[in-house]
Amino acid sequence: MGWEAWLAVAVILGVLLLLATERLRPEIAVLGGMVVLLAFGVLVPEQALSGFSNAGMITVAAMYVVAAGLRETGAIDLASRGWLGNGGGLRWTQLKIMLPTAGLSAFINNTPVVATFLPVVAGWARRTGVSPSRLMMPLSYAAIFGGMCTLVGTSTNLVVNGKWVAEGGRGLGFFELGMVGVPCALAGMLYLLTIGRRLLPDREAAGSPFENPREYTVEMDVLADGPLVGKTIGEAGLRHLGKVFLVEIVRDGGVVPAVNTEERLQAEDRLVFAGDITSVLDLQRIKGLQPVREADAAIAQQYPERKLVEVVLSARCPLIGQTLRDSRFHTYYGASVVAMARDGKRLRGGLGEVRLRPADTLLLEARPVWVQRHRYSPDFLLISQHGEDPPRYERAWAAWLVLAGIVGTVVAGVFDMLTAALIGAGAMVASGCVGVAGARKSVDMQVLLVIAGAFALGEALQVTGASAVIASSALAMAGDRPWLLLALTYAVTSIMTEMITNNAAALLMFPIAVAAASGMGLAHEPFVVTVMIAASAAFSTPLGYQTNLMVAGPGNYRFLDFTRVGLPLNVLTGVVAVTLIPRIWPF
Repeated sequence: MGWEAWLAVAVILGVLLLLATERLRPEIAVLGGMVVLLAFGVLVPEQALSGFSNAGMITVAAMYVVAAGLRETGAIDLASRGWLGNGGGLRWTQLKIMLPTAGLSAFINNTPVVATFLPVVAGWARRTGVSPSRLMMPLSYAAIFGGMCTLVGTSTNLVVNGKWVAEGGRGLGFFELGMVGVPCALAGMLYLLTIGRRLLPDREAAGSPFENPREYTVEMDVLADGPLVGKTIGEAGLRHLGKVFLVEIVRDGGVVPAVNTEERLQAEDRLVFAGDITSVLDLQRIKGLQPVREADAAIAQQYPERKLVEVVLSARCPLIGQTLRDSRFHTYYGASVVAMARDGKRLRGGLGEVRLRPADTLLLEARPVWVQRHRYSPDFLLISQHGEDPPRYERAWAAWLVLAGIVGTVVAGVFDMLTAALIGAGAMVASGCVGVAGARKSVDMQVLLVIAGAFALGEALQVTGASAVIASSALAMAGDRPWLLLALTYAVTSIMTEMITNNAAALLMFPIAVAAASGMGLAHEPFVVTVMIAASAAFSTPLGYQTNLMVAGPGNYRFLDFTRVGLPLNVLTGVVAVTLIPRIWPF
């Protein structure tokens, strides 16, 4: 290999390390690698930026808008509640959860599907006394199964297919992937209803850790004749208090949320602190403050300026690994953290010193508009608020009609996938299923940037010849056994997707798999499909796929629960896929 190939390999290994350790945001790591390759002349600008114009990536963006229309109108919610009903036995209920989840996830992004089913499943578990830990993991896994069944099931399928078409491949039909995806899904569901059912933990529901606001707030009044009047928050020494921090100020019948350091105190201000309530004695020692009588507690009153919002942090949040104090969360997001929970239990003590982790649940104090602004933020997987506006159910029929139109026109050959998705996204906005602002915010720019950057990294492997050298090593291991080469492709892709994003794993493996197939004189189709399936099969860790992270808290799961249940499922899916793929798409 020349120096360009060695540099490409070194850069990609560095990017993989950054992605696996989460030291940088995924899009920064991937795009940073792209810039390095561009700066050293390994890639020319046209090659580096080719991913931004790829049909698969643009289709992914359009399908985000389609999914937003289905969610905003409550179309998924209506279907899920009607189907689940009162449930039945545990096994029957698990099946009733998995079938519609997989079915819907085959056509739209699985995140809104799981987000819609979560409260339905949790409510059914409460009514029947069944532990949600018996239901939530099958819900997530079913969403992953559904993504394997169609071309639009996951963004990975679209971008890999787009990459293949760009290189002269024929591309897959809309339902063609289902010939292996459906058997994998059925085998996985059978496993979860039998062996996996015994491996699922049976724990009591974690419940909401924020049921009583009075348990996590302390309120103090500013004395009218005290020394704090006219001072800023910083001058009064109220910003760094150790185990409590200032959340809001109740003033003149209104609320000042997300208080900044330069805010000046006024006479008779009511200060609301959050954190460890055992620190109330420390607050009482501050001259100029006095405790509020229980009957006058402001947290029990309702103000139109204030909303309590629960959010679950995703692995994409840029503040992961930082403490609440160092991250300046209230400045970054315009909301204050009043309580925090981890593994279903509220954290006590000094919240300012707690380092944020994926799946942490935060209770925020924010203005009502905050939810609208951050509903589609990739930083938060779940957002709930008290008094949330109901979906526009009267437009649900239009949303389903748009989705049916996309599927129908692609299958009938009227439009290609890109054209149908763009028309569908426009129809969602034109029909009022989702507003222009909602459509814009629904597009996950982080995912799109990772996809575009991963295209460039994969291109570097190809143009420098590094993919051919790596493929030669794989060929040496496989000998003259194409089945073994296919199994190696699946195994490496599956391991990578558990550590990094599935799109990046697929796009980095694509050139290697294609080069290996060419080196043995084999057709590309079985290896392209294998990369698609393996990149979606992330069952073994809660961080492997975003839906796993979404159910980790509500299901009261521990990290090893996913490994115990998901690792055999990974192996089963791999065996089914590697067995069927060469029979459907011959070598």
